[in-house]
Amino acid sequence: MDTIYLDNNATTMTAPEVLQEMLPYFSELYGNPSSMHSFGGQVAEKIREARAKVAKLIGADPGEILFTSCGTESDSTAVMAALNAYPEKKHIVTTKVEHPAIKSLVEHLGTKGYRTTFVPVDSKGDLDLEFLYGSLDDDTAIVSIMWANNETGTIFPIEEIAAQVKKRGIVFHTDAVQAVGKIPIDMANSSVDMLSISGHKLHGPKGVGALYIRKGTKFSPLLVGGHQEKGRRAGTENTASIIGLGKAAELAAKNMAKENLQVAALRDRLEKGLLERIPNARINGNPDSRLPNTTNISFEYVEGEAILLMMNELGICASSGSACTSGSLEPSHVLRAMGVPFTCAHGSIRFSLSIYNTQEEIDFVVEKLPPVIQRLRDMSPFWADRPQ
Repeated sequence: MDTIYLDNNATTMTAPEVLQEMLPYFSELYGNPSSMHSFGGQVAEKIREARAKVAKLIGADPGEILFTSCGTESDSTAVMAALNAYPEKKHIVTTKVEHPAIKSLVEHLGTKGYRTTFVPVDSKGDLDLEFLYGSLDDDTAIVSIMWANNETGTIFPIEEIAAQVKKRGIVFHTDAVQAVGKIPIDMANSSVDMLSISGHKLHGPKGVGALYIRKGTKFSPLLVGGHQEKGRRAGTENTASIIGLGKAAELAAKNMAKENLQVAALRDRLEKGLLERIPNARINGNPDSRLPNTTNISFEYVEGEAILLMMNELGICASSGSACTSGSLEPSHVLRAMGVPFTCAHGSIRFSLSIYNTQEEIDFVVEKLPPVIQRLRDMSPFWADRPQ
């Protein structure tokens, strides 16, 4: 059975070009980039090239790029660096719809003496900016807001928010894991202080990420030890993966505009086909400001887990929310924050596409999913008792 993979916000396939770029560094080019000899030095040069490619993708200087193990480490590094830089400040601001990498961290810090504010969103998933700006005070150490939501694809006005936050002299961080490689980002003309990237979200390998740190931003390392990354992150570099991330960034910069047109067209075809064939279905998120690859659709009066299981039997891979919370039977915290009704939130599926998806795959889903939904509804007492 062929697999139709529509869960690219959870992880993407490593691009073949990326894999080919990485392979030599598992075998013949295995030197340590920190070594003084030329055998290691040639590897260090490839890391420098990768750093430049990642920087170019987001309009940054190579010296502003710190390699990490993943998006979560990048997020934690940014938040803890700000708190360590301003130990007298005890207030953290984020949103109710953040990825667990930030949400869980901030909740944890709230048990350690920090005051936390979670900015609400409206029914489209857009931020309450008046609430956000009104929550800032002289005690605020950092504001951390994702660039694009991983569940709905809703894009937040990060440039505007960062500029307003900087006027108050507050550190601003954005988890841009879902945005980098999908929408244009230019740090050279931005007020963002720190920005998180994850390799496996843009057809790079798992186990590598990056953190953009604007020149002049106060910073203290999360990992202390050796001199790697100019003393900003100790530990031997994950050489092959860093080089792979560089190649993935190069491909994203080259192909972004073309790919987005193609992927957005497939997403729209999927949405249109499903909404035409399935009654009592709705799109979650802001359709006018979202990632080109993402759609979140609620199918009322059915359980999302049951939908996923039956789709899996057909070879269709999707998600009911973040991969980091998929083991929970609770409705998505993002959809709850948006006020999505209970009968919808439980039956919500996130489809996230990539350049490797085809029209034939989309048409297969449009053909096969409506009978699945109807079968589940026929078994559901909620469907029978729904308001007519």
